[in-house]
Amino acid sequence: MDFSLPQDLAQFLEDLDSFIEREIAPLQNSDDNNRFFDHRREYARTDFEKDGLPRPEWEALLNEATKRADKAGFYRLSLPKEYGGKEAGNLWMAVIREHLASKGLGLFNDLQNEHSVVGNFPDIVMLKGFGSEAQKKEFIWGRLEGRTSTTFGLTEPNHGSDATHMDTKAVREVRDGVRGWRIDGAKKWQTNMHRATHCIIFARTSGNAGDARGITAFIVPSGSPGIKVISYEWTFNMPTDHATVAFTNVFVPESAVFGEVDNGLSIAQAFVHENRIRQAASSLGAAVFCIQESVKYARQRKPFGEELAKNQAIQFPLVELATQAEMLRLLIRKTAWDMDRMSPRDIDKLISDKVSMCNYWANRLCTQAADRAIQASTCTSRIHSQSSQ
Repeated sequence: MDFSLPQDLAQFLEDLDSFIEREIAPLQNSDDNNRFFDHRREYARTDFEKDGLPRPEWEALLNEATKRADKAGFYRLSLPKEYGGKEAGNLWMAVIREHLASKGLGLFNDLQNEHSVVGNFPDIVMLKGFGSEAQKKEFIWGRLEGRTSTTFGLTEPNHGSDATHMDTKAVREVRDGVRGWRIDGAKKWQTNMHRATHCIIFARTSGNAGDARGITAFIVPSGSPGIKVISYEWTFNMPTDHATVAFTNVFVPESAVFGEVDNGLSIAQAFVHENRIRQAASSLGAAVFCIQESVKYARQRKPFGEELAKNQAIQFPLVELATQAEMLRLLIRKTAWDMDRMSPRDIDKLISDKVSMCNYWANRLCTQAADRAIQASTCTSRIHSQSSQ
């Protein structure tokens, strides 16, 4: 069993770092674009007069970085060759996501909004696996060419991680001679709703609350009559583009059905699993960054002439976090490796628990590492205070 990175992946990371240094870093350092990443970033990114949405100039900068990454051949890495990609699997993406996040915050990779020079495309995963030929043509190429953008509507105001309990309903209806569906309900955390052309909405079409079967996905134009943005949810890290959206008497034709009627949950799971393993890798990378910065600071800071790093109160917690990071890395990469050898349906049946474990522990480790980094940076004042008593 070989745990070393494949040579071509290691070379890719080197090429990626060179591209970032050559193309992205100069862009970030020009025209005061660093205001979006330093202590001014919350105010620079946020249009507080427009519900706290992202400022246009912030999103324009992200788009420019994406264009450069696409031109250089990095952005579509995970996509099939027919869409200009190189078909990199979950293992490659997990390694890359950790690598980028461990470098810290920058225009090359921003975890607040999933921006990265190596794109993440869970929506295209869904469309490729379950969409009709017409839907693939319209929404995959539309997404890549900037003509279409979708939200993902699974979570509801009263229902969270248990997707089988949802109040949003869809019933068959004929309106003005057109056969279709009427959708009523509400969804929460609709990312990018402010610029979405369509909403991917999951609704119960049969069965009872709690049943896995009986849920159907629909692709609904965001400007359809009956769709209303109730609010944009303000978060601890502004800006926000996460909307709560109501659907009242919204009508869509049969062509809006995405995948099989009553079997939409498998589409949602395909999105969730690929997204979660990559988010887990990103959270691990962020944790590694915090650990590394804590060690660096503890070695530089010398209260009373001694390195802060020589204190066991600093050493032990950081060693524990570093140990957990090493173990989590193995679990994430093993799970990603397994995912690359399974169909989306088998992933859901066989290792969805492992994907959830990765995501749960990575998010927890990230917050613990950030907390420890803050504590390490304030230890000097505590030590001085105790010494003077």
